[in-house]
Amino acid sequence: MKQALIFIITTIAQLYLLVLLLRFWLPFVGADFRNPIAQGIFRLTSPVVNPLRRVIPPIGRADTAIVIIAFAIQYLAILVVSLIYGDTLTIMQIATTSLLDLVLLTLRLFTFGIFILVILSWIAPGTYNPATAFIAMFVEPVLRPFRKIIPPMGGLDLSPMAAIIALMALSILIGDYRSIPI
Repeated sequence: MKQALIFIITTIAQLYLLVLLLRFWLPFVGADFRNPIAQGIFRLTSPVVNPLRRVIPPIGRADTAIVIIAFAIQYLAILVVSLIYGDTLTIMQIATTSLLDLVLLTLRLFTFGIFILVILSWIAPGTYNPATAFIAMFVEPVLRPFRKIIPPMGGLDLSPMAAIIALMALSILIGDYRSIPI
């Protein structure tokens, strides 16, 4: 029963955190806010973000309200899971793990985005779809430095593979600093 409850809590928290992190990164990646996917992300997160944004202003393009909400959700999820397990954790342990988990979730978000874009390029190359356009726009800033280093060879672009390897290595490195094994 505990495992099922923990699974439900972490899954719901991570799904909403993914949407929040997408919203956070949209201004940084030069998002087309007319895209239906971007509009859906804003509709899903606005009820939570907009009230806090009135109190906490953004810093440049960084929406601090989203960061605070994402951190609070991750913190509460870890706290609830630790209470279900019966663990006693310090505030700093939970805060540090929450911050690292958000970074890891962001890295996974970009990794899966690149992976999905590669698969879509095999299935339906050259076709337009709002979801494909959104994913391509989202991961392009991550792929751009790798494309400068690794040019396409005979029509084969290896830069996504290099980007995925780098993102996964960074995830492993950051994951080693997590203090709570939850």
